[in-house]
Amino acid sequence: MKNKILFCCVVAVLCLWAMPLMAQDFNIHDGVQKFFNEMGFITFFIQEGGWKNAIMLVVSCFLMYLAIKKEYEPLLLLPIAFGMALANLPEAGLYDTDLWTEFLDENSEHFHSYGYIMAHGGLLDILYMGVKAGVYPCLIFVGVGAMTDFGPLIANPKSLLLGAAAQIGIFATFLIMQIGVPGFDFTAPQAASIGIIGGADGPTAIFLTSKLAPELLGPIAVAAYSYMALVPVIQPPIMRALTTKNERMIHMEQLRTVSKKEKIIFPIIVAIIVSLVVPSAATLIGCLMLGNLMKESGVVERLSKTAQNELNNIVVIFLGLTVGATATATSFLNMHTLGILIVGVVAFGIGSASGVLMAKLMNIFLRKKINPLIGSAGVSAVPMAARVSQKVGQEADPTNFLLMHAMGPNVAGVIGSAVAAGILLSFLG
Repeated sequence: MKNKILFCCVVAVLCLWAMPLMAQDFNIHDGVQKFFNEMGFITFFIQEGGWKNAIMLVVSCFLMYLAIKKEYEPLLLLPIAFGMALANLPEAGLYDTDLWTEFLDENSEHFHSYGYIMAHGGLLDILYMGVKAGVYPCLIFVGVGAMTDFGPLIANPKSLLLGAAAQIGIFATFLIMQIGVPGFDFTAPQAASIGIIGGADGPTAIFLTSKLAPELLGPIAVAAYSYMALVPVIQPPIMRALTTKNERMIHMEQLRTVSKKEKIIFPIIVAIIVSLVVPSAATLIGCLMLGNLMKESGVVERLSKTAQNELNNIVVIFLGLTVGATATATSFLNMHTLGILIVGVVAFGIGSASGVLMAKLMNIFLRKKINPLIGSAGVSAVPMAARVSQKVGQEADPTNFLLMHAMGPNVAGVIGSAVAAGILLSFLG
């Protein structure tokens, strides 16, 4: 105890001795006043619109609650929410919206100047360059490919039609918004970026939005991952409304075994054909199929495991933080965000319904019927959408097992959403 008292006395004497020396270089009163003026708490009250930053901190804490307590897509929603909090801390200087405004302004001397961002940006500005350049979503697709089994799709090629049908939600929403939605005024690139939410593919939504409508990146990312997490809530009512109990009880034959040769050839053929037909989709599809080829070839196990784990985890952290940082008070607290949330869930609902209806249409011509429930898995929320098909199917018949059948359209949806993004980018980019 005596040693602690002695130590405190020594520190106090040193501080009293140092204060006159500090006063020779600057006025202590001015320094203290400057310190208090720069405090974030003060900024909430004296800066115009400072209260909006406080609201965004509350929103970010709510999203962190959903990620931690409710486990809604926690791998990305948690870093997104934390990035949102960091970007809305006044005076922290981690993310500067004005820098990116100049970056996108053709009349600015700093138009597309990454060097200027490096020199004057904060930590999140520098990391965000990976989003703007389209690097992070593509690296995540390498990891997704390395974790995906295309066997169910290869065994049942008809699943590709269900995956394609589920992308109708993207284009239908885009066309509806072009006709006009009362109360919401979106440009064509913005409408395309919002419509891609219907594909239920977070990296694809981020990739397309960063190219077409970067000003909406934060709200679109939050909406996309929120709706992906809410697949078990959104899809079942749509599935039950569009099918009869007898249709939900349809049993499907066990899928054939897919050979290793087929699994190796598939990513090569898909990458080449899709890239030749839709060159704008080559970036995403190429990365997806590269990851899958590394997995299926069996000769680069170290690379495959790295893509699935270390690489994917690192990129997810950077992507989540920087995407969340774009959700600043000015970009998030407006009518556009409300429009994105409303239109996004409509796009997702249309996509889910389109897959189910396509399966019902195919059953008119097929001898071996398809359970329409697997059509809803055509959105690319892997594997959650496939699990929902299984769950709803077993509610009608506990002996019905649809999971592997639903994985076919589910992985087809990953390809379909990337192709849809490429088409939109070729038209509007």
